[in-house]
Amino acid sequence: MRPIAASLPDAVLVRLPLRAKRAVLYRRAHGRWPGRPPRTFTEKVNWRVVHDRRPLIGQLGDKLAMKAYAAEVVPAVQVPRVLWTGTDLATLADAALPERWVLKSNHGTMRVHIGTGTPDVGELRRLTAGWLDEPLFRDRGEWVYSQARRLLLVEEFIGADGAVPADHKFLVFGGRVRLVQVDTGRFGSHQRRLYGPDWRPVTVTETVAAGPVTAPPAGLAEMTKVAEALGAAFDFVRVDLFDVDGEVWFGELTPYPGGGLDAFDPVLDEQLGRWWRLPARSAVRARQQGVR
Repeated sequence: MRPIAASLPDAVLVRLPLRAKRAVLYRRAHGRWPGRPPRTFTEKVNWRVVHDRRPLIGQLGDKLAMKAYAAEVVPAVQVPRVLWTGTDLATLADAALPERWVLKSNHGTMRVHIGTGTPDVGELRRLTAGWLDEPLFRDRGEWVYSQARRLLLVEEFIGADGAVPADHKFLVFGGRVRLVQVDTGRFGSHQRRLYGPDWRPVTVTETVAAGPVTAPPAGLAEMTKVAEALGAAFDFVRVDLFDVDGEVWFGELTPYPGGGLDAFDPVLDEQLGRWWRLPARSAVRARQQGVR
């Protein structure tokens, strides 16, 4: 079985039916085939990628849709203002931007540029080459990105004194926070630390360097409340929030952390899997819009 997953050319892999493609990708990433029925967290992420076509999930590949959802569900949460959207960066030259701003793709992940001052359109075009042709659905089968509008967007920069704030990622299962992942130095020396909802450190094997154990953020209670409200409608979702001077800011909602393919501590994979109760197949395949 191993040679099949290891030697299959990518040009062939991307043309496989979704379930087979995801099985091979999962085998390459984790050294085993996804279980049937799924049991661990990464197996359940994989199951969601293959099967879950609910509109509730489908909106989570689109950053503009996420912002609208957050503002509707929790009106009190701060949502970074959108300053520009479009596909032609030439029009960005005429936008009224503050001293610091953030350029992202609306329909992908890890496509982020922190800008300062007047935008250099030529440099931004070089930087964002390929951003509009996001391959996450084509190459990895991540369905939500096929549902998103293919746009670039610029939003306001949040953070005190120009520093990028720590990213607090709340893993919410059935409306309850079970784990908090704190990422710092995401645009430099990236570090990560995991905590339980009571802020006790959780020790796991990570590929990212371990960050220091820190005191809970000033807004932890409010962040937990916001995360659970935003996650209440989902069997699982990761809610990314920021604490800026005790004020809670919305980041995004993530349905497929790491696409289910990032290296994952096996003990934590088992534990998170036990907390995630998947919906019935009949509930997620009732609407199959957008499946290709």
